[in-house]
Amino acid sequence: MKVVLLENLRKLGNIGEIINVKRGYARNFLIPQKKALFASEKNIKEVDKIKSDLSQKDLEKKKLAKGIAEKLKNKTIEIKKLITENKELYGSVKPTEISKILKEIENIDLSSSLIQPVTEIKSIGEFKVVLNLHSEIECFIKIRVVPEEQVK
Repeated sequence: MKVVLLENLRKLGNIGEIINVKRGYARNFLIPQKKALFASEKNIKEVDKIKSDLSQKDLEKKKLAKGIAEKLKNKTIEIKKLITENKELYGSVKPTEISKILKEIENIDLSSSLIQPVTEIKSIGEFKVVLNLHSEIECFIKIRVVPEEQVK
């Protein structure tokens, strides 16, 4: 299915480009999230007209992402979790939990879909996490998992 992009997307393309994607991806993600429109003649002409506005919005998003990246650059966030005798966690630390902690500690509201741990966080220790703040900007933070209390 051909769609015309309304924003710069990593690994897909830039504003105004016409790309071919799978039908489900277009219908379930790109179009509902207002990241793309069906590539009809009318939509293509409309995107060409508002391309400068879309570019300006993208620049603002990029500037905001740079600010967040500078604030979080090389930060280490500590998370206390219950552990077993084997020093493993009950469950794991998920992106939604990291998102809540960033909101509480740094007052930064990030969607959990932008947070990608490099490896699964299932034990105590330090873990690297990638924050995809913008199609061109990503930031790394460290998550340090420490025992809340020893479970016997």
